[in-house]
Amino acid sequence: MKIVIVGSGYVGLVTGACFSEVGIDVVCVDIDQKKIENLNKGIIPIYEPGLEEMILRNMKKGRLSFSTSIADSIQDCEVMFIAVGTPPDEDGSADLKYVLSVARDCGKNINDYMLVVTKSTVPVGTSQKVKAAVQAELDKRNVSVEFDVASNPEFLKEGAAIDDFLKPDRIVIGLESQRAEDLMRSLYKPFTMNGHPVIFMDITSAEMTKYAANSMLAAKISFMNDIANLCEIVGADINLVRKGIGSDSRIGHKFIYPGIGYGGSCFPKDVQALIRTAGEYNYELRVLKAVEAVNQDQKMVLFNKMSNYYGGDLAGKTVAVWGLSFKPQTDDMREAPSVVIINQLLEAGAKVKAYDPVAIKEAKHHFGETISYYEDQYEALIDADCLAIITEWPEFKFPNFKIIKKLLNEPAVFDGRNIYDKTEMARHGFDYACIGVKSTATAAEAMAI
Repeated sequence: MKIVIVGSGYVGLVTGACFSEVGIDVVCVDIDQKKIENLNKGIIPIYEPGLEEMILRNMKKGRLSFSTSIADSIQDCEVMFIAVGTPPDEDGSADLKYVLSVARDCGKNINDYMLVVTKSTVPVGTSQKVKAAVQAELDKRNVSVEFDVASNPEFLKEGAAIDDFLKPDRIVIGLESQRAEDLMRSLYKPFTMNGHPVIFMDITSAEMTKYAANSMLAAKISFMNDIANLCEIVGADINLVRKGIGSDSRIGHKFIYPGIGYGGSCFPKDVQALIRTAGEYNYELRVLKAVEAVNQDQKMVLFNKMSNYYGGDLAGKTVAVWGLSFKPQTDDMREAPSVVIINQLLEAGAKVKAYDPVAIKEAKHHFGETISYYEDQYEALIDADCLAIITEWPEFKFPNFKIIKKLLNEPAVFDGRNIYDKTEMARHGFDYACIGVKSTATAAEAMAI
């Protein structure tokens, strides 16, 4: 079987690589000529564990190729996935211009049956717009070519996308015909042989499922952050509260870790898009509006802790930052809390020395030369007044605290991901602040606890 995937970003590359891994011939198409040239040279534009090796392996075997031409690529192809970006518009709605442009290109070029599958995260009703766009181009050509549309939302976690695709919790597919269902069953058979469920439904429900899933997870995060802030006020420990509620099987342990807000390419824009969709139908999603508001406020919490520690005056202070990506195992900084926190530090007159295992290149697109970048996490601490943990990369979890204390001008650590233990930090003599736990006092007082 041959398939075409239009869009060679995060979703498109992971999808193409994983389908080719099970023996399917895949052509990934993108209008960015430079990106395609680099991909054909084996230069991968994003960081995702295992992705580069998988792409290179399947290119070598001839199962995965890259092109800038939809017209050439869809010949002898029955399935085309649309995996282009849907960036948020100014009003929060998803911008569908790239999705619909691909649909029109499809209508201009198909001559035999085609199943057009929307893989991009799109609002309810998008697949019908895709169908209309394809049909409009066929009408212009005055030809009759049978085609179907389907919705197949992705549920990939950045940092674990390969494993998620190869061993999915579930595969959601919205479609309209038996022919389309048969094709999708055949395509996903290698991924379902171990019992991973395929859930078929109507297209509208499939589109809604994607937004509802991400919004539910975002709601759990914002709820825990709200409770964490209250814990600090009343003197409770959010880490203990989390364990207490997570043991309830109805709640579970996932996505209830307090922190400095969610980011990335999915949660922020999907919450905004679903709120916008509801508004178009004169319905207000009050819970999700609160989720979004809490998340925006939470990105300021760590900065406020640093500001309060220094009496509201950060001018001239140097802050070492560990972690820039919105989560570990990715270089993605879209809507990352680090962007908000670092910009606030700069506005307050502070200097920033930053380290991240993979996101330095991406960070330079956001901050340019306004901050300093380091290839070693301890080098970033030299002559810094304090340390801020923004992303919970594994290598930060068991650092050498003696070296940290020796290199910092002051023994102050602001932990935005609660990766350290308050009592242990007190023993090491640090002034320590995290999320949802009352901060230690001065280092001297902390040593006496």
